[in-house]
Amino acid sequence: MKKMLLAFGMAGALFGGSVAWAEEAATATIPTEEIVLVEEAGDTTLNTTETTAVIAEAAPVEAVIPAEEEPTLDTGDTAWILTSTALVLLMTIPGLALFYGGMVRKKNVLATMAHSFVAATVVSIAWVIIGYTLAFGEGNAFIGSLDKFMLAGITTEALSGTIPEILFVIFQMTFAIITVAIISGSIAERMKFGAFVAFIALWVVIVYAPITHWVWGGGWLGNDGALDFAGGTVVHINSGVAGLVAAYMLGKRMGLGRESMAPHNLTLTVIGASLLWVGWFGFNGGSALGANGSAGYALIVTQVAAAAAAISWLITEKLVRGKASVLGGVSGAVAGLVVITPAAGFVTVGGALAMGLIGGVVCFWGITALKRALKADDSLDAFGLHGVGGIVGAILTAFFASEFIMGDNAPANVMHQLWVQVEGVLATIAYSAIMTFIILKVIDLIIGIRVTSDDERMGLDLSQHGERVE
Repeated sequence: MKKMLLAFGMAGALFGGSVAWAEEAATATIPTEEIVLVEEAGDTTLNTTETTAVIAEAAPVEAVIPAEEEPTLDTGDTAWILTSTALVLLMTIPGLALFYGGMVRKKNVLATMAHSFVAATVVSIAWVIIGYTLAFGEGNAFIGSLDKFMLAGITTEALSGTIPEILFVIFQMTFAIITVAIISGSIAERMKFGAFVAFIALWVVIVYAPITHWVWGGGWLGNDGALDFAGGTVVHINSGVAGLVAAYMLGKRMGLGRESMAPHNLTLTVIGASLLWVGWFGFNGGSALGANGSAGYALIVTQVAAAAAAISWLITEKLVRGKASVLGGVSGAVAGLVVITPAAGFVTVGGALAMGLIGGVVCFWGITALKRALKADDSLDAFGLHGVGGIVGAILTAFFASEFIMGDNAPANVMHQLWVQVEGVLATIAYSAIMTFIILKVIDLIIGIRVTSDDERMGLDLSQHGERVE
């Protein structure tokens, strides 16, 4: 601030001095020259007589300080984020609802799809009341302020960059919705519906909003230089870890390992995964917050990473299990989409290809060997895909962040950036795990979090909703 005041003071002195000097120069005697043209027979002579040789001192040039431009609405950027918002919501309803719904047993399909649907309803209300202000209010390094409680002060004219702030509110809301919905993959087929509703209402405010502030809202991780373009830490690690903790607290499904838990309709899962893939263009491309080259590059690296991960997963599955399954292919594509998310605005196509190939193999390991080692019933592999994929993507971002894409904003030191990324990963894991445990413990003490044995055996469609699919 002192440097800024000093600079303005010096500019004022120069400005005042230059005006005075300019006035003096204007009233000073201007040297003139008398030119006489003498003609002689066939000859011309130029005779110049100087009447004065006074040289005026030149006035200094005034330094021009450009005024800071006021943010203005860009209709192209606005149109793109409007589109991206719809695409991200499409990822949850119906995308994730179908993806998860097809993988459970028939008696639980409606209850599982209801988790995604109710996430859209509960989170929408919580977000506009208090979630947005805690995530993006001024606040401090750890949490936003309450100055935008119930979206106070956000008019139709208010801008966030080049788009209306109210549009930024709902765009970010769709991120919160899918983050909460992802968690439901770990608790499928055994959690009380009422307990799930209470849990997500608290979790989005107590866990999601603060971590969002850390990374995107002016908090400490963003200030430390953590790179997370579209939600590797905020969305995927956060939800994956919360899902793993919930799976431990709920315990394993009845009959796991003794009864068939085969998916009842993989057609729904393939359709859901396809909608997720398409919606991810809004997820990653929209995070550029403008219709620009950054958004275009985010789209191409998203496509390449998803394709590469699907291929590497299928190859790995063929080598390990002897067959490449359809479920494996779509799971691999989702793994690639997760892995590229934190890096989508920072890496080249080559980097995306490498990240996708690595992500497919590592996430396959995450839902097989790692899952067995953890001994948790992560029903639909929310942690294996999103938690593991988010961790891999966050770390690989340090290595593949490219000066070709980022210019002067590219990390100058890979090892320093790696530490910052690891710092973000560890902080997210610790906070999400601890707070998720506390929230679920409180709810369990009050109303219980797991359905009874009879209700679970009957199926959650009937026991929780009084409906079933014939």
